[in-house]
Amino acid sequence: MFEHETPETDPAPLTVVAAAVVQDGRLLVVSKKAAPDVYYLPGGKPDAGEEPLAALTRELAEELGAAPVGPRHLAEIEAVAALEGVPMRMTVFEAGLDRAPAPAAELAALRWTDGLDPELRLAPAVRDQVLPLLRERGLLPRPARA
Repeated sequence: MFEHETPETDPAPLTVVAAAVVQDGRLLVVSKKAAPDVYYLPGGKPDAGEEPLAALTRELAEELGAAPVGPRHLAEIEAVAALEGVPMRMTVFEAGLDRAPAPAAELAALRWTDGLDPELRLAPAVRDQVLPLLRERGLLPRPARA
């Protein structure tokens, strides 16, 4: 804690749910209109009292026009939210989708990535925490060793 911070002034972590949708060794990532050059996992903030899986289902319907299929808890990730710059706690589910996704709501674009594209700017939590978990599970390719 910094000297000027007290427990009363520490911001509560931003609570987020997200889907790690992997098909054929590629992860679905989305960009938002507010930050079109940064890619995130699809998902969002639960409404008050909303359970994580219910929030994920609602967010995927709003953002992608799709529903999660076979969601399984992957991880609880603590990081700094890339857009808001505040502490974040993200519940990540591995899931399929019931139809082809199409960007809607606040999304600017979507794309599939193996996580190895150096030009793709991924949110730090995705790059530093989600990708390694998916690689450990054999769902995404590992970087080639130099």
